Amino acid sequence: MERIYVDHAATSPMHPKVIEKMMVVMNSEFGNPSSIHSFGRGARHIIDEARSEIAQSIGAKPNEIIFTSGGTEADNHAIFGVAYSYQHLGKHIITTQIEHHAVLHTCEQLEKQGFEVTYLPVDSEGRISIDDFENALRDDTILVTIMYGNNEVGTIQPIKKIGGILASHPAKFHSDAVQAFGLEKIDVNELGIDLMSVSAHKINGPKGIGFLYANSDIKLASRLFGGEQERKRRAGTENVPSIAGFLEAVRISQKEMDKKKQEYGQFKSAFMKVLSDNGVEFKRNGSLDYSLPHVLNLSFPGTNVEAMLVNLDIAGVAASSGSACTAGSIDPSHVLVSMFGKDDERIQNSIRFSFGLFNTLDQIEKAAVETSKIVKRLTT
Repeated sequence: MERIYVDHAATSPMHPKVIEKMMVVMNSEFGNPSSIHSFGRGARHIIDEARSEIAQSIGAKPNEIIFTSGGTEADNHAIFGVAYSYQHLGKHIITTQIEHHAVLHTCEQLEKQGFEVTYLPVDSEGRISIDDFENALRDDTILVTIMYGNNEVGTIQPIKKIGGILASHPAKFHSDAVQAFGLEKIDVNELGIDLMSVSAHKINGPKGIGFLYANSDIKLASRLFGGEQERKRRAGTENVPSIAGFLEAVRISQKEMDKKKQEYGQFKSAFMKVLSDNGVEFKRNGSLDYSLPHVLNLSFPGTNVEAMLVNLDIAGVAASSGSACTAGSIDPSHVLVSMFGKDDERIQNSIRFSFGLFNTLDQIEKAAVETSKIVKRLTT
């Protein structure tokens, strides 16, 4: 039985060229980048090259890239770093109800320390209202943290409008772009973003590596203490092989971005067409006009998330849900609850299909056929 992976928003397979690059580095460059001898300089050169090219991919300067262990650390570093550095100017933070938990749980921790957080609601498509945002903005607002594109439903937020509004406000603007980077063209200067989080394993790079873009004018309190790596902003010996692999993944994703966006759009259309042709009732969750190309979240009336996912897995289709499924219980998706309310049936019957490397149109159509069979079996 062919196994079909359509859960790329959770993690993506490493690109063969990324693996090849990392193997070369692991075999040839074991030096500590902080050492001044030739072994250290060789490792340092790899990091410098990666920092420079990755910075170029978002219109930033090399010294504005901080390598981290991934998106979660980048989010934490940005939010805690700004909060602690600028709390003398105010303790108000604005975010949204549909952020990744790396952002939400960090904000909750800050609330326990005396900070005030406004959680903006979203409409039924998962978009915030600019009016709500402007009304929430205060003189003592020091940080706005709003994700670029949602990991569950794919909805893209009005980032450029938010950046434009904040151009005349002292608050710092952070965006979690973990799902968007590599599929959306991002220029931090054009968008008015001060800080941005990215993770390598979402773009066919290795797990355990990411970066935080931080505008050079930003004061950022350190979260890790030890050596003076990353210009004293993130202590710890750098993960040289993973950084090399990250760069290779960035190069590939930037080169293939337009092609992938078109391909994933075709996958979405083909998947829904098969469902319709098979007489399956479904609703699409998220925005039609503002959506990440690879994420398709669908509601299947009359079904149950856990039953759907188990049956899909048995059929060889690896999909997921925004819900945390455990044996006999489901924790409702906070994203869907924010979009539809806690009593809407879509909270219990929505599945996320997300596309990526190695997927083919034939695979996607087969996955849709299997999904159709399962939905019919569960609803008859």
